[in-house]
Amino acid sequence: MGKHYEEITPALAAWIGSQPLFFVATAPLSAAGHVNSSPKGLDCLVIASPRQVAYLDMTGSGVETIAHLRENGRIVLMFCAFSGPPKIVRVHGRGTVVTKSSPDWSSWLARFPELAAPRSVIVVDVTRVSDSCGYGVPKLDFRVDSSARRARRRVGEAPTRWAGSSPILARISSRSRETGTDPGASRTGLMTSLALRGMLVASLLILLVGCGSSSSDDPQEG
Repeated sequence: MGKHYEEITPALAAWIGSQPLFFVATAPLSAAGHVNSSPKGLDCLVIASPRQVAYLDMTGSGVETIAHLRENGRIVLMFCAFSGPPKIVRVHGRGTVVTKSSPDWSSWLARFPELAAPRSVIVVDVTRVSDSCGYGVPKLDFRVDSSARRARRRVGEAPTRWAGSSPILARISSRSRETGTDPGASRTGLMTSLALRGMLVASLLILLVGCGSSSSDDPQEG
């Protein structure tokens, strides 16, 4: 039978730290909006305290989690046992987005392994922890992370080893530099992306206005 906890106990923290994969889910307030769920790995999770966890958000194709958290703050993290005794743990809470322009960006980033193209840190203040049996979860063998190696996670501690690089992460880092979302940039990938879109729209408007002016001048010149 499932249990509810007021906080992340040492036993739960040890179990969570041994899981190579977890899932994040958020949703907008609008009934017409889409619920967003995504898998996370690469040792991007840190248990900061019994009532606070955080994970490193990497540059990707979508920013739904950031948008939802800025709208309503609701978030849940789900962990499954793919090996060993069956178990599912859900951590509900209120999430905040720490970006590269935030004053505490550097202190949070230092808690994680060095990974390519970090976009933000999602900090979750835990409001509810629960577990359930998880008998419907299949047994799977973990082989290796997308990175070369994974660091161990400890409550309140930074990882003791750094995750190695990989061709995939190198391509992500290269793509980030090309689009202005390099990890060393002063703004988040989200804000940079919006800025680039704004520049594109402005350029198109200038082009359209210029074409319109040329067309209206032709009859007068003829």
